Amino acid sequence: MPIRDESASHLAIPDSVFDLARDSFAAAGRTLRNVRRDFHEWHLGRPHYALWAIDVDLPAVRQLSYDAAQRLDGVLLDDYRRQPHITLALCGFPSLQPTHPDDFGPAELERQLDALGQLACGPFQVEIGGLASFTSAPFLHVRDVDGGIGQLRYALCGPRTEPGGPYTPHVTVGLYGGEWPTAPLLERLAAGSEEAVICTVTSLSLMCYAASDIGGPLTTLGKFDLAHRRWEGPISRILPTMEPEQPLPNFAAMLKNTD
Repeated sequence: MPIRDESASHLAIPDSVFDLARDSFAAAGRTLRNVRRDFHEWHLGRPHYALWAIDVDLPAVRQLSYDAAQRLDGVLLDDYRRQPHITLALCGFPSLQPTHPDDFGPAELERQLDALGQLACGPFQVEIGGLASFTSAPFLHVRDVDGGIGQLRYALCGPRTEPGGPYTPHVTVGLYGGEWPTAPLLERLAAGSEEAVICTVTSLSLMCYAASDIGGPLTTLGKFDLAHRRWEGPISRILPTMEPEQPLPNFAAMLKNTD
């Protein structure tokens, strides 16, 4: 593994978060069982959930994810179809007129784009490799070698802390399909390949997924170019493949130019 550049931003995510995740997983004793159902009590009929993420759907990363899923065959929920990505910030359910605490409206999107536009963060590198786990899902480590993840996350979220522990950048491999003992799984995780992939991050993506489909695929709504610090994407025509009766909100008229 490359050594972290000492000049990296003080906002860089420390490697110690992976040790904390491992210790927490071991202490839990058993995994959490994921189930395939609608979760209406969460989405309340709202069709899509949005998030900011780094798209790492690359052949080398897909291979690492596939190999890890094969190593954990028999304990993962079937039909996980989400592309490799690094979640930076959860947004909420897109809505032109937010009414629920977890709705995501034009004002918050504009605030985030403004913060990203003022950020002095160009393209940067991350290192993906090494297998670990949360109680709900196994994942590939993502090392913030240049500090770019920490800077982007601070722009999107500020000093907000995570309720379940420190923010841990990762690529989810799948979801556990049962309550399995963690001790033998730790052995399977540790027996994995130490191969790592270096990725250059040039943009971050605003993505969404169908709220009723656990582990369903992501759709990219648009991208923020880090080199030019501007939004790229037709906000006025979000998700053209969506069914007419369930479109995502049109934010275009309520956003100022971010060029």
